[in-house]
Amino acid sequence: MVRRVAVIGAGNSGLVCIKTCVDEGLEPVCFESSDDIGGLWRYKESLEPERSSIYRSLVVNTSKEMMCYSDFPMPADYPNYMHNSQLLQYFRLYADHFDLLRYIRFQTTIRSVTQRPDFSASGQWDIVTTNGEGEEESHVFDAVMVCSGHYTKPVLPLSDFPGNEKFSGRCLHSLEYKDADAYRGKRAVVVGIGNSGGDIAVEISRSAEKTFLSTRQGSWVMGRMSGNGCPMDMAYVTRLNNVLMLLLPKSLLNWAVERGLNSRYDHRLYGLKPKHRVMDQRPLINDDLPVRIFQGALVMKPNVKGFTASGVVFEDGTVEENIDTVVFCTGYNGNFPFLPPALSEGPHKELTLYKSVFPPSLSQPTLAVMGVFQTRGPIMPIVEMQARWAVKVFSGLSRLPPKEKMLKVIESERRRNMKSIPCPRKAALLVDYIPYLDFMAEEVGVRPNVLRLLLSDPVLWVRVFLGPCTPYQYRLTGPGKWAGARQAILTQWERVARPFRTRELPEPESRPSVLFSPWLLVSAGVVTIAVVLSKNDLVPLLQGAARVLDQSKSFLMDFTVWSR
Repeated sequence: MVRRVAVIGAGNSGLVCIKTCVDEGLEPVCFESSDDIGGLWRYKESLEPERSSIYRSLVVNTSKEMMCYSDFPMPADYPNYMHNSQLLQYFRLYADHFDLLRYIRFQTTIRSVTQRPDFSASGQWDIVTTNGEGEEESHVFDAVMVCSGHYTKPVLPLSDFPGNEKFSGRCLHSLEYKDADAYRGKRAVVVGIGNSGGDIAVEISRSAEKTFLSTRQGSWVMGRMSGNGCPMDMAYVTRLNNVLMLLLPKSLLNWAVERGLNSRYDHRLYGLKPKHRVMDQRPLINDDLPVRIFQGALVMKPNVKGFTASGVVFEDGTVEENIDTVVFCTGYNGNFPFLPPALSEGPHKELTLYKSVFPPSLSQPTLAVMGVFQTRGPIMPIVEMQARWAVKVFSGLSRLPPKEKMLKVIESERRRNMKSIPCPRKAALLVDYIPYLDFMAEEVGVRPNVLRLLLSDPVLWVRVFLGPCTPYQYRLTGPGKWAGARQAILTQWERVARPFRTRELPEPESRPSVLFSPWLLVSAGVVTIAVVLSKNDLVPLLQGAARVLDQSKSFLMDFTVWSR
């Protein structure tokens, strides 16, 4: 029976794994190689070997209500998109509130994680660690949760570009970038248009004489703000939108979203237009990139072809001379050197994981890998659900399919994703945000029943189905239910508004009638459809509808407040 669980890493994934183990009555021991929590989000002035690194100005690209832990809302006065230092402070608040620090062994590095000789029967693991003094220690654990991240092995493809050896400027990976102070008055090239590449190019362009952003394929660019200045992800990541994406033709969705993005700035005119459609890959989240292009401080360029002694040659034949620095924002190789090599069964020796969590080759499912995925949504809620599912599997309360079926699912999902992402390694990492969360929630027993909510609690149903898919939804029912989940959902827009309330203004004298709200019309439509589709269950459905009418007064009053 699983009791002792090793948690490797005390970043945002490790902290929630510790708490989840404690909630389920297990005994976690967390090994953290540094002297503090926070992992990737703990900014350090200097680069440390074998550790992830961020730049000084980094701001999150998912909003606080969407990315928080499901039973611990972020402070109401936090900005909706916060600086990395505030996110680290949130982790400290979380660790203090749930008393997690006592489970962490700091300055302890994992050297190896291997199966015990009787693994097929016991599922146990031998773990070797070294402490700050270099002393080695051996441990035995019933299960392992790997939370060490995969942003420590940078990909620096210098050998792909002829002439790099004679280039007189400096070449570095974004892992080494801290701020733009060293670029004042210089000419710089940034290679890669992921979120880091966009951020770094924008920041350097405010100091440098000229900044060039080189991209192989281009990207659709989306800001953090939606209509009325609200968080974009809270408007986009909803259950209603998820249903629409399943029902509507993908070509129509692509046309509608691309039309909206191009109405803000023409991606073709700005040199940003990618080869792929907007629904095929994750967009670049950046508020300032188009503005810097508009002002001429940032110039878009095609892929780098090679180097001259003092310049960079691009694939369109143009050459930019007198380049001082080239920053490669070219990603990372996922690497877990302490794990058994047999677990890396992929064609490029990468980890093969069922549902991005479990290696299917293990005879006992007592090892789970957290956070190795990509999605169009916040990372932290998915990692938390991964932890909740993994602990249920460890405890035998949720069972995995046979190995053959898991391998078929892995290959099927990889092939499906390769229709939009040609790279097999990247395709294997992609998960659909709400469907993936709901799959794991079903396994744990915490998936919200939307139809039942419509009949029993229409006020809450509006928030859950029509509003943003915030993490609190997965604490409404089932194991780990949180009594504050409903209230957290009802007040989530109040926390969005709180940081803006720094200047008192009079309330408007009149408001639009809620009776003509499109949301209320949608609600009425859903009820009508439910009646039509439920002829065999008409009596219980009408009884549920009666309860809805009984609550209509509070529903309308509450909805009026919510829609301000």
